[in-house]
Amino acid sequence: MNHGTASLWKRRALSSLSATRRGLPKEKISENGVSPRAKVLTIDNMNPTVKKVEYAVRGPIVQRALELERELSEGMKKPFVEVIKANIGDAHAMGQQPITFFRQVLALCSYPELLNDSSFPEDAKSRARRILQSCGGNSMGSYSASQGIESVRQDVARYIERRDGGVPCDPDNIFLTTGASDGIVTMLKLLVCGEGETRTGVMISIPQYPLYSAALAELAAVQVNYYLNEEKCWSMDLSELQRSLDEARRHCNPRALCVINPGNPTGQVQSRQCIEDVIRFAAKERLFLMADEVYQDNVYAEGCQFHSFKKVLFDMGPEYSDIVELASFHSTSKCYMGECGFRGGYMEIINLDEEVRAQLTKLLSVRLCPPVPGQALMDLVVNPPQIGEPSYDKFIKERSATLSVLAEKAKLTEQVLNTVKGISCNPVQGAMYSFPRISIPEKAIKEATDKGQQADMFYCMKLLEETGICLVPGSGFGQRDGTYHFRMTILPSTDKLKILLNKVKEFHQKFTEQYS
Repeated sequence: MNHGTASLWKRRALSSLSATRRGLPKEKISENGVSPRAKVLTIDNMNPTVKKVEYAVRGPIVQRALELERELSEGMKKPFVEVIKANIGDAHAMGQQPITFFRQVLALCSYPELLNDSSFPEDAKSRARRILQSCGGNSMGSYSASQGIESVRQDVARYIERRDGGVPCDPDNIFLTTGASDGIVTMLKLLVCGEGETRTGVMISIPQYPLYSAALAELAAVQVNYYLNEEKCWSMDLSELQRSLDEARRHCNPRALCVINPGNPTGQVQSRQCIEDVIRFAAKERLFLMADEVYQDNVYAEGCQFHSFKKVLFDMGPEYSDIVELASFHSTSKCYMGECGFRGGYMEIINLDEEVRAQLTKLLSVRLCPPVPGQALMDLVVNPPQIGEPSYDKFIKERSATLSVLAEKAKLTEQVLNTVKGISCNPVQGAMYSFPRISIPEKAIKEATDKGQQADMFYCMKLLEETGICLVPGSGFGQRDGTYHFRMTILPSTDKLKILLNKVKEFHQKFTEQYS
């Protein structure tokens, strides 16, 4: 038998086997008997790292909340009249009002004809003209430099110098980003390399903001957990950092340490002493520091103060400020602004290798530039109205009122939750969330296990179905084994927050009785 005949027999033999036995996807037969073309991209052949990505803040429980909203709008009867979404830090969606000056300038930049309108204050017009003059063609619709508009980066640098008591800031170290998340993921991309035991490990706090675990999963990096101390108001503990690092070095190469301060989801504000200890630890262990500081204006508790990692680093002197590599992040989405949809942010890099900086610039250039309206908003955040300008008094009044109400709601949340037997809530020192521990009866844990659910997911799903309140289970952020939590934002209006807290209180008592 020649080679051609053998090939023919082989093809015939293969064709007689089913698609399944040949390892091919099973074809579906349509009603007219014709086999449709198989998809090129399927769940079986897609990027496997994407399938490992999870993001609890917009996970299954949120999808169910959206379904319930739709069912209510269609007239379906529920034990509640509305869904209260307390799952995400989306301030304006929760009713927080935007800062007038910011919106005035953005309106002027978006539609420059308004510069002729006498109803806009002169300082808003002046700020809009300056921003537009920095844009190509005097239009916010043009691309900017990949690193961001130069004048905005200069304003960010001056803001950081004021914030940090005169510590110098080089505008060339500022990179404008699409929210803080974009900068965080970009730095992680630069850090991740190696295979097997040399694969990059990244230390993240548990509980953590799920952006970190999701990004590490997508990058196929090794997530290295260190636990915050719940008994000490979610503080960082040096011995825990050392334990985590030592264990990780047995199977990967830990290269970075991520810190969220003020904390998400835990609401703690780290002390200056803690930050100094972390910097010493990073220097000793040769770790790249990533400081997520997007809630830096959200500090409520008496005796607490925000300290930037950059300022503390330089206060510690050249022994540390000349060697510790640091990237810090800020955003327009949180604090008193709450402008999540504009996707404005920046990162500052310290002591980055010059060749790596060139690679960072290249990586950013592939995405062209951050949204220019977000850059403009970032400029207004770091360079707001000054004393003597027409908009100053109104700006200060709005800013102070927003932060004052958030502080009141932080205290209210802690007080009410701590009146409930089986719920314990640490003080909400900062940020926008509480992360209380909840007791779940064994009977409920067993039912959750039988359904293939985490116990706190089971709890939160029942809470949603019975009360319309949408919270995020603690398992979506990570927690010590045997403990259960939920994250709840403090952003709803005071009246709505009171309703929410009372419903949680009633539900928990009923839930505990039902499963005891």
